[in-house]
Amino acid sequence: MPVLDPMEIVCAHSPDSDDAYMFYGMATKKIRSKLLTFRHVLEDIQSLNRRAMNGEYELTAISYHAYPYVADKYMLMASGSSVGDGYGPMVVSQHPIAPEDLKGKRIAIPGKLTTAYLSLKLFQPDFEVVEVHFDKIIDAVQERRVDAGLIIHEGQLTYGKSGLHLVLDLGKWWKKKYDLPLPLGANVLRRDLSPELQKEACRVMKESIQYSLDHREEALNYAMNYARDLETAMADKFVGMYVNHHTVDCGPDVPVAAQKLLDMGYEAGIIPNRVQVEFIR
Repeated sequence: MPVLDPMEIVCAHSPDSDDAYMFYGMATKKIRSKLLTFRHVLEDIQSLNRRAMNGEYELTAISYHAYPYVADKYMLMASGSSVGDGYGPMVVSQHPIAPEDLKGKRIAIPGKLTTAYLSLKLFQPDFEVVEVHFDKIIDAVQERRVDAGLIIHEGQLTYGKSGLHLVLDLGKWWKKKYDLPLPLGANVLRRDLSPELQKEACRVMKESIQYSLDHREEALNYAMNYARDLETAMADKFVGMYVNHHTVDCGPDVPVAAQKLLDMGYEAGIIPNRVQVEFIR
């Protein structure tokens, strides 16, 4: 029988240090496949969420909040989740305010499909939404264009340098209230891929993450190309927060937490349809 060439699929993810670290083994071909090759596309998470609604990429990062909108086209991968276990997206302001005082405030958010936005709406349903690109939110707070900003990615570690004050850590709130980690980002695979290719993509994804954890220094050196001016020690800390045992395999806690989060979003009227989370390995 003739040997078939491997199928190329697009692997889309955010241009930040934790995703770069996660995909290091795949991107540098440390982890290979006879069935698949991967073309990497880098876009911000809100753009990836929108593209997933059209099923544009075979393998893509999305926010857990976006899953109900794309579940007809995609399944969640057991590997690749970014999970805040007692920490997560943060609300910051120029002057100290109490979390309960966020009611009615003008708050910059990184996109309405982000899990950060969903979790903030569950904490405080009543605030004025101002959509700002995630890496411009700290600027918007400093320039007083908004009362507060909802920050994700590396901003969670760097906001203090900008003289801003922490109002609320949503991952900490979620853990204290529900004793669960907060699932923020996921990798998903398109349903129209064959079961054989889905299984192979899951294997490569899991092995890529494990490779980085086993070769931390070289993977971190690669991730530093996407660290947005973070010093190495800070990038190492950030990567450690969001690439961990939950990322290698979602285990039992992440599906339970994701289901609870999305059910609460539906019950609060934030998400239009109830969905059952579905993970593949």
